[in-house]
Amino acid sequence: MLILTLNCRRFSAQYQLYNWGDQAVMATGMVERIVVGDSFLTHRVPGADAKHLDGECADHKDALRLILDTLVGEGLIGAVTDIKAIGHRVVHGGERFTKSVLIDEDVVEAIREVATLAPLHNTPNLAGIRAAQELLPELPQVAIFDTAFHQTMPEPAYMYPLPYEWYQKHGVRRYGFHGQSHLHAARRGAELAGVPLDTANLVTIHTGNGVSLCAVRDGVSVDTSMGLTPLEGVMMGTRCGDIDAGIIPFMVNEAGVSATELDLFLNQKSGLAGIVGRRVSRRTVVDEAVVGDPRCQLALDMEAYRLRKYLGAYIAVTGRPDAIVFTYGEGWEDWPVRGMALQEMSQFGIEVDLKRDEEALKGGREMQISADHSPVKVFVIPSGEDMVLNEDVAAIMGWQ
Repeated sequence: MLILTLNCRRFSAQYQLYNWGDQAVMATGMVERIVVGDSFLTHRVPGADAKHLDGECADHKDALRLILDTLVGEGLIGAVTDIKAIGHRVVHGGERFTKSVLIDEDVVEAIREVATLAPLHNTPNLAGIRAAQELLPELPQVAIFDTAFHQTMPEPAYMYPLPYEWYQKHGVRRYGFHGQSHLHAARRGAELAGVPLDTANLVTIHTGNGVSLCAVRDGVSVDTSMGLTPLEGVMMGTRCGDIDAGIIPFMVNEAGVSATELDLFLNQKSGLAGIVGRRVSRRTVVDEAVVGDPRCQLALDMEAYRLRKYLGAYIAVTGRPDAIVFTYGEGWEDWPVRGMALQEMSQFGIEVDLKRDEEALKGGREMQISADHSPVKVFVIPSGEDMVLNEDVAAIMGWQ
């Protein structure tokens, strides 16, 4: 049984073709520059060099057509009917969706209704769903929600100390994101620590341009660093994370910054990019910090400090955890902030083995980076988000 999973963003569409019977990835790739022009697809098959294919994509429907044509053209499938189900990553499910669901018009409408909470994410997610419905109308489709894993948070954790009417009328509360990543990290962390998931206490950390933490108690999410939007939490690549809310009216009054400009500044021009003063790769930031650039060094120090604060707070939530689990996607295995933050946490029972941490920076496999005598184990694992999508699709299709 072949599963196609899609993660549609504003100007891109990421995909994976997975053989559920063989438990094997057949292909991955991404279409970039959708809508903006000069679109292209990068297609990867395990064990082979990546292929670059040009193809103009005016919308996500064109992008999906390019993906399907490539899968057929490369001989991975004989026809699109070989695919038996599609899984869609949907960022925001609001309070309604606590698990993955088979998509129908009622689900589509519900996703649209909560799009105001994540307009930059749910809108392209819906575009991908509509494209698949039009091109493959007979194919079952499943929505897998980023927010679903965090719907187990207790009320004191997800409510904000704001007028209660804001929650009642507008849904203002903590939702959390990166749910598939935290779920996979919790499952693997419990197994690596040698404890049953339903009794495991863990802190999981998703690393990427967006970074989030999750406090896991007895195997379920009880708190997470991102909130109503992915803006809250630790310092990130371009997002500010936690700041004094009073800065916003101050800048409105002091500098005449508009709501649109504020959104751009906080989401795209803050975090690491804000301190460094430009958008550059993290590798560049690390390299320039090594040769003495003070702002690059400051940015890394700030990231490590804020990550350490959150780790300490979440250990207070879980009690001494069975493990701390860092999970990374492509290009994030060499994130130096992890080791910088953990080196000063021995008072929490965390003892890092610097040689293991250095070896883990090479990526590609699961590793324990804590010392053998460390009371709290620390693991680094590759991302399992795609696997969670496949598992949920298979479960809903009754293949498990």
